[in-house]
Amino acid sequence: MRRLYQRITRVGLVFLALANLTGCLEWVRAYQTYLQLDEFDRHFAITAQDGFTLHFKHPKLYSEDFVLLAKLRASNEQPEADGKLWHYVFRKVDMENRRITPEIQFFFDLRFNKLDKISSWTFSPMFLQIAPAEFLEASFRSLSGAEINEEKQQLKAKAELMEKISAQLPKKAKVVQNLGPPLEITEEEKQEIYYYRFLLDTQGIEPGYEDRAVSEVRLSFDKSSGELTKMSGRFAGLKIAINYRDYQETPEPEI
Repeated sequence: MRRLYQRITRVGLVFLALANLTGCLEWVRAYQTYLQLDEFDRHFAITAQDGFTLHFKHPKLYSEDFVLLAKLRASNEQPEADGKLWHYVFRKVDMENRRITPEIQFFFDLRFNKLDKISSWTFSPMFLQIAPAEFLEASFRSLSGAEINEEKQQLKAKAELMEKISAQLPKKAKVVQNLGPPLEITEEEKQEIYYYRFLLDTQGIEPGYEDRAVSEVRLSFDKSSGELTKMSGRFAGLKIAINYRDYQETPEPEI
């Protein structure tokens, strides 16, 4: 009953906000997609072979919804037999947004069906170096019941609702081997924060939103274990922040 009340409250708050806006059907469809997370396996499927793909069984979002929400276009857009593919390429850059050589990049792929609705979202193997497939899946599943910050347009999963997994965390040496050295390192008492910057190769940016093409990625490593414990960044207007410790199973105490 309490969960039902919380869900009704969330619906009321969001649609009250949407009622005060005009021409924002993309937000309505985005919220409809969010509601589908309450029955994740009914509406979504996941494959993790040579990358990570989230499949939309009953899609709501159209391709132009992503442009309106992100204010960015993909790196390239191409037709396919059963729809179309949008390919987003993020290249590592320096503080002046100049490409770093040798080139390091990762990509996202969005596929749309014949009705122009999203059918899948693929994360490249390089991206999985900082967001392992097991943790990425758990983070998607944990968005069911997440708190909505309307002002920041963010979802924040509650720790107590997060699915616990036993997967190993990436090690700093492996991450640096794949991403190269960071642009800067911030030292804290128990962790080091590595800062990377990537630039989206985009076909178009809405004026005033040029900064959205820049992806600032921060990776937190535990000093004692060298494990990657947190990742945060913004990718094509999408903000992703994962505290991997929240998803790890707590070892049972020895007796």
